[in-house]
Amino acid sequence: MKALIALIPLLLAVPVHADWQLDPGQSRVQASITQLDGNAPQTHHHQVNNLQGDLSADGTLRLPLRLSQTDLLTRFGDLPPWVGLLANTTLVTLVAQMPPERLDGLDIGESMVETLSFRVQTDLINQEEAVPLRFTREGLNEVRVTHAEPMAMDGRALMANSTVRTVLSLLGYQEIDEHVPVTLNALLVNR
Repeated sequence: MKALIALIPLLLAVPVHADWQLDPGQSRVQASITQLDGNAPQTHHHQVNNLQGDLSADGTLRLPLRLSQTDLLTRFGDLPPWVGLLANTTLVTLVAQMPPERLDGLDIGESMVETLSFRVQTDLINQEEAVPLRFTREGLNEVRVTHAEPMAMDGRALMANSTVRTVLSLLGYQEIDEHVPVTLNALLVNR
């Protein structure tokens, strides 16, 4: 869960104006986990796809994340039908603030870097992280969001979280590299 939460701040980093929304078909985060418990290190890529969220008129971005958005369920193979119910339940919601006017003020081809402070909202977790993001206007109604500098999660912190460690163990990870690179590529559209 901690790994998913760690990915979420990257995903939330995609702000949207009152009419700005993430395009789920073009918004994703990828983490590269290097498995160390074998003869030779092996790197595996995991994704959170179909990111959804919008930016309210007051500049609040809310990004709910569900297990069904990850590639984890497909890696487990056939699962009981009740898992589908859990898969579509919101695990966490990422929340950030950004004045929508900043997006509206970009000219086509222009970029800006903003460091957004993301809060993870759940009943059990209260975490905040600053994430530097690059916003590039690609068209009249499109803004591409990527990370502004290389980003990585701490593999030791991920394995220290019992929930995350359990999920990683189910995926076959017993020991992972301490450096887990993360990439964000999302598209905001003004509808």
